[in-house]
Amino acid sequence: MSATTEAPSTVAPGSPGLFSERLKAATWSDHQAAEDHGFTRALLDGTLPLSGYTGMVAQHYFAYAALEDVGRRLSGDAVAGRFHYPELERLPALVRDLEHLLGAGWRERISPSRATRTYVARIEQMLDHPAGFVAHHYTRYMGDVSGGQFIRRIAAKSYGLSDGAGVAFYVFDGLGSLPGFRTGYRERLDSLPLDEAAAARLVAETRLAYQLNTEVFADLGRVHVPGV
Repeated sequence: MSATTEAPSTVAPGSPGLFSERLKAATWSDHQAAEDHGFTRALLDGTLPLSGYTGMVAQHYFAYAALEDVGRRLSGDAVAGRFHYPELERLPALVRDLEHLLGAGWRERISPSRATRTYVARIEQMLDHPAGFVAHHYTRYMGDVSGGQFIRRIAAKSYGLSDGAGVAFYVFDGLGSLPGFRTGYRERLDSLPLDEAAAARLVAETRLAYQLNTEVFADLGRVHVPGV
């Protein structure tokens, strides 16, 4: 969910060494659909109520708990293991954010929505489809590292979240240069040992990951953004 990502160049399927561009091009419309959703627009416009932002953080907690558990369990896999970055893990930051937003009893105050439960179930299925895990990793973390920085500034201003409290999720101090990290990530995508069939499956799974994320936003929108 990036407000600053540039449109991808057009890359033909099977172009050698350019899988990252192929993936970006194939999922651009899905990315735009997620960004143009009413809930997302309200967040980016600074008109989303704090309850909506808090609800999003809560749903992120359940998604990242699953994503990071699966990632650790697949860390020895030849494909998925290339994307095991302990320094990327967001769960500790989400806990800090929820403690700030909801207080010490936050665990009793949150639950996964139906859309989030569906999303989590799909992530857990990637234990049997390690290449598919890369699709979910890419969809979430690359958005967080890029457009998430814009969301961090908007949320801090809209909700008066100073000193990083409530927006720790978007702080990636352990990565060094964020543009440098993104470049390295794309290089890892380009070096994946994928034949055409495997590449097509990974693209399809990435599109599904975008769809599942958009459905989570739709659930949140029905609660927190009238008319969505």
